[in-house]
Amino acid sequence: MSEFSDLLFSSLNTDTFYANMLEQATDGVMIIDDQNRIVFFNGAAENLWGCAASSVLGHPVDCLLPLQKYLNRQYDTKQHLSDQVDHLPRTGHEITFTRSNGDDVIAEISLSSALIGINHKRYYMIFIKDVTEVFYCRKIVTIQNDVFKALADHCDIQNIANMLCHKVEQLAPGTLAILLQISISGSISILSAPHVPDDELLGLNHATLSPSDIQSLGVNPLFARQLIWDKHNTSTGSTKFQNCQAIGLYDNHKNVIGIFSIFSYKNEQITDWSQKILLGCSPSCVAIIENEKNIQKRNQFNALDSLTGLLNRTALTTHLRQMLAQATQTPFAILILDIDLLQDVNNVMGYHNGDILLQTIARRIAAFCHNHHLVARLGGDDFVVILPDADRKKASALAHNLNRITHEPIKIQGRDFITSLSIGISFYPSDGNTVEDILAASEIAMRQAKKQARGSFRFFGKGANSSVRERLVIGSALREALQKKQLYLAYQPQICALSGALCGVEALSRWHHPTLGVIPPSTFIPIAEETGQIEAIGLWSLEKSCEQITIWEQNAIYVPIVSVNMSAVHFGSLDLPEQIVCILKKYNLAPHRLTIEITESVMMRQDPETTANLTAIRNIGVGLSMDDFGTGFSSLSRLAQIPLTEIKIDRSFIEDFENNISSLVVAEAAINIGKRLGIKVVTEGVEHKEQEIKLQELGCDILQGYLYSKPLTAQDFPRWLAAFPSRWQHSRAHTPPTNALKH
Repeated sequence: MSEFSDLLFSSLNTDTFYANMLEQATDGVMIIDDQNRIVFFNGAAENLWGCAASSVLGHPVDCLLPLQKYLNRQYDTKQHLSDQVDHLPRTGHEITFTRSNGDDVIAEISLSSALIGINHKRYYMIFIKDVTEVFYCRKIVTIQNDVFKALADHCDIQNIANMLCHKVEQLAPGTLAILLQISISGSISILSAPHVPDDELLGLNHATLSPSDIQSLGVNPLFARQLIWDKHNTSTGSTKFQNCQAIGLYDNHKNVIGIFSIFSYKNEQITDWSQKILLGCSPSCVAIIENEKNIQKRNQFNALDSLTGLLNRTALTTHLRQMLAQATQTPFAILILDIDLLQDVNNVMGYHNGDILLQTIARRIAAFCHNHHLVARLGGDDFVVILPDADRKKASALAHNLNRITHEPIKIQGRDFITSLSIGISFYPSDGNTVEDILAASEIAMRQAKKQARGSFRFFGKGANSSVRERLVIGSALREALQKKQLYLAYQPQICALSGALCGVEALSRWHHPTLGVIPPSTFIPIAEETGQIEAIGLWSLEKSCEQITIWEQNAIYVPIVSVNMSAVHFGSLDLPEQIVCILKKYNLAPHRLTIEITESVMMRQDPETTANLTAIRNIGVGLSMDDFGTGFSSLSRLAQIPLTEIKIDRSFIEDFENNISSLVVAEAAINIGKRLGIKVVTEGVEHKEQEIKLQELGCDILQGYLYSKPLTAQDFPRWLAAFPSRWQHSRAHTPPTNALKH
């Protein structure tokens, strides 16, 4: 024991047994006199502070214990401890101090005092228990729990990594943490360094470890310190950091996947506990990196087309958005490639063989473009190639070469197939400033190429774009037109060629949009067919026209027949005859007062549904009229098979037939065909008296056109009829037939 200790215990006349007990205690023991001087310092205390008793005995206790931090700063080192004994903790209290090697020590201290000797001199005994390891282990376990809970809750990986680094920095004051991820190739990426200045990261981000570095790191985790410190200092030149500690991170197969390091601004050596913290946090770091790798794999999988292995539409769109976000983005071209005749292969040989064709073409495109151009599959039989820094000449050359590589035969089930590509080309920014616009532009150009000459390419034109935009706007507005009652029917009178009496009306759809104005049927009907809205419009027209002639009839205006145009789409549904029956019953209308007008394309269809519908409609008693007769490719044999009640000669055949002998011959032939088949013949587009006279001479049954009236609204029709007394009297003379469809 020391001289001070000997003096103390001898002066107190205390048995050396107790002195030896205190000296050999496992916890640190200090005894302080009433002058705040250390008078006893046992071996455990020497180990705890890393200094000999001789170096502290006789010195104030504050050289070892910063008691003022734990007394609400009321402790004054200039005053005696005896004056402040009431402020000191009597039971275990946690305190932090620094040992001689710079390590921070967390300890629990307990204080007791006693009056010793004749003069009742007060001494203080402080017991110090080292709880540093327990403290750090507890903190590390808390960090691990926080990390694994965040991972289980699917929190953002970046936020989890930042949280880990922040908590480690709190645990090791004066340090900054960095979590690095290392790829299979050895490239380094910074997963988290929330508080490290950017200039201190220059040497680490995107650096690459050599195979020998990875091998050494795989053998010795502590080799990470040399790697990180050397790469950091080599790139930054000058740094504010003074030291670092690092540890390698490994997956279950012992592969190097990352490095966790802490950098210090302190001059002194980083303490052992910093290395222990790194080691304790390594499982959390590995879990974070593994989850990040899984997310990357999942994102990569989600970004790839499962059939071809190329980027899918979502990934392509993301890449294009990133390109457009760059302030210095140069012009580029987008080529959309459509495989011609793929659908034929699917239909004839099955979709499995169609997939083989798709995969083969995809491999050829990818191999040709290699790493020079981005290649993706949009879906179906469409691919995209992005050509950077492009002009029309470069884009033309690429389109030509891409088509050339598809000309080599592809063998499927022993057969050689030669296909081609229809290619549409657009340019950024001249053809669009958004991803949607430039992709749409390329697709429009591709459709033009496919329509005009398969195996060719077309550049996008502004005229095509305006046409597409018009279709999009009208198609969207059309969905609301029926609900908001913007559509209405106009009725064009049909006149008996012999008597001049009214024999019917044709119901024609009209649309007046509040902002777009009057939209002609020639514009919105094809769009309705393309967008699948024509069926709803046709059924609305059918019901509205049947309702209208019953309303007129209630007002003493008898219209014998109403003709309604129906699209080919309606005849693909076997519900059409039942729908017609329901409408006739609803308005108590005789079937013969309704005529359904069909086009030649419907007549030429020989599928079972169309044939069954046409037969069923005639069996109901509803008339069937073939519109625009002579303009298509109808055959006389098919004409004889369909139970038509009338044919309508198209206006094109009578526009100039007074002077054009060919038109006159065709019109006369059509009328004779109708007479031979025993069906009525209607001629539309009659505008001049001379046309009327000639058609009467040829034996035409019904005339329709502006010579008699333009299409009229339901409100205007009675006024028109009243202006022609003979027709008005004729319509009043007719009484409604009694053979209406019975309920």
